[in-house]
Amino acid sequence: MGSKNKLKRFAENQSFKNVIQPTRDEVLNNFQFRGNWKDFFKNDNPIVVELGCGKGEYTVGLARQNPDKNFVGIDIKGARFWRGAKTALDENLNNVAFLRTQIELVDHCFAKEEVAEIWITFPDPQIKYKRTKHRMTNQVFLNRYKNVLRPEGLIHLKTDSEFMHGYTIGLLQGLGHKILYANHNVYKNEGAPPEVLGIQTFYENQYLEIDKAITYLQFQLTD
Repeated sequence: MGSKNKLKRFAENQSFKNVIQPTRDEVLNNFQFRGNWKDFFKNDNPIVVELGCGKGEYTVGLARQNPDKNFVGIDIKGARFWRGAKTALDENLNNVAFLRTQIELVDHCFAKEEVAEIWITFPDPQIKYKRTKHRMTNQVFLNRYKNVLRPEGLIHLKTDSEFMHGYTIGLLQGLGHKILYANHNVYKNEGAPPEVLGIQTFYENQYLEIDKAITYLQFQLTD
């Protein structure tokens, strides 16, 4: 994407009513919507968060299917989620918001038990050992998610990385968390939920063109 396009998208994001772009300090110091997302959405419907939402395909796709839930896509790259934000506005989807911030600040963005579900879609697997602290299903991140999820809250991991899929299963089993569903090739093995098959991201389509397996995990964090 050219720099002119990025600047144009950044400018449009400023005018979009469904885009929130706080500074890091604003997130760390009593973020205005932490514990108050009902004020943003004007209702008490369950909140579903997509972490590393990219172009926002899952945030928007799930919002279309579930008008009785509110969806927040989080990504630090506003030029990417511009597409999802614009689509949501064009379609009058009032249950969609995009938050530009770092994923590791998720527990500063939401209060305890404020989130019903978390989707992690095609994260960087961070295979190299020195990058494990950035792996989005490591124990530190799981603790952050637990801080904001309801007791029966769900986490969904959809990825093309067999390494990430296997790593997460092993970690969850080791920590005693509850794996509700696991599928290492959702398009060839039956049983995947409709939203896993029915919503595809830009990169997922590229993986499918080369017949790369797409994996899916659904789990809960136990005490």
